[in-house]
Amino acid sequence: MYFLCILNLLLDTIYVIMKDVENEKGKFFLINSHKRRVKFILNKRIKYYTKETFKWMRLIAIALFILGGIFLFKYQLVCEVTIAGESIGYVKDKDVIENQIQELYDKKGIDNIAFVDFEAVPEYKLAFISKSKELNDTDVLAKVENSAKITYEYYAVTLNGKEQSVVASLEEAETIVAEMKKEYKDSVKFAIGINKVHSENSEEYSPVAVAKAEKQVSKELQKMESSSVNGVYLAQKPIAGIITSRFGSMESIRSFPHNGLDIAAPYGTKIKSASDGKVIFSGWQGSYGNLVIIDCGKGVKIYYGHCSKLLVNVGTKVKAGDILAEVGSTGNSNGNHLHFEIQINGVSVNPQKYIYHNHA
Repeated sequence: MYFLCILNLLLDTIYVIMKDVENEKGKFFLINSHKRRVKFILNKRIKYYTKETFKWMRLIAIALFILGGIFLFKYQLVCEVTIAGESIGYVKDKDVIENQIQELYDKKGIDNIAFVDFEAVPEYKLAFISKSKELNDTDVLAKVENSAKITYEYYAVTLNGKEQSVVASLEEAETIVAEMKKEYKDSVKFAIGINKVHSENSEEYSPVAVAKAEKQVSKELQKMESSSVNGVYLAQKPIAGIITSRFGSMESIRSFPHNGLDIAAPYGTKIKSASDGKVIFSGWQGSYGNLVIIDCGKGVKIYYGHCSKLLVNVGTKVKAGDILAEVGSTGNSNGNHLHFEIQINGVSVNPQKYIYHNHA
């Protein structure tokens, strides 16, 4: 508006000048009296338009002040919080959120928290919302915390590769391992170790005190001890079935006491290795029929006889639970079953001292 007024003033002035100028030789020249008149007109019009401009500016300022007061009476200025482009709520001050995030980062190394990460950090922008809408910092803070990826770290004590007990620190795990090695070093062969385990679920692992963890591991080692032959742990029952002939029994099918266990099972049932070891025989051997012999070390050999099918070759190294053969009725047999025999330094021993304890 002010610019248009000035432009109009200049045009009017030029027109007046043109009207009051005379040029006898074809050129215009300005007379002193006309100069004074032009100056007077300019001053007068500048004062008028300046006064008018200030009047309108005052009116506009008053109107804006009134409208601003009404707006601020109905609305409040807040921070809108978004995560990955999704609005999660409003807070009065973004520092509340920033402090919460810093507190989460500061928890690293406390309460078994190993890592704290945010896949998408919160973003903020100013927004006006109705004063009737309540701010709930607690809900927004909870959503921010839920968006954090918190990884927990624990230490698991293992026996032969299987987790037995979980503790909070490496020092506690090392204490348990040292104690178990000292207590059971001469009674049973076992591999005890420590695994570092991680989880994003704080309830997946429940670390226990050292005393309780030692009790848990010791209980498993006692079980291993009772199922060990000369220090060789029988970790796996070869098959599930019914014992039809026990060690030492006399029967018409043989002329000497039985030197193993006969366990009846359906034809083709998979036979698993009772322990770790190496295959030293896989083939036909007289009354045993199809036979697999595993050398377990420490003078211990295990025989698996009367098999229908042999699935391992001589020289193969096996672990407890590996498939060796299938149940059959080959050799001196009157039905599908597994002949399970344990020898220590060439002498057969009762398998039920070490395995199948609860079979009547």
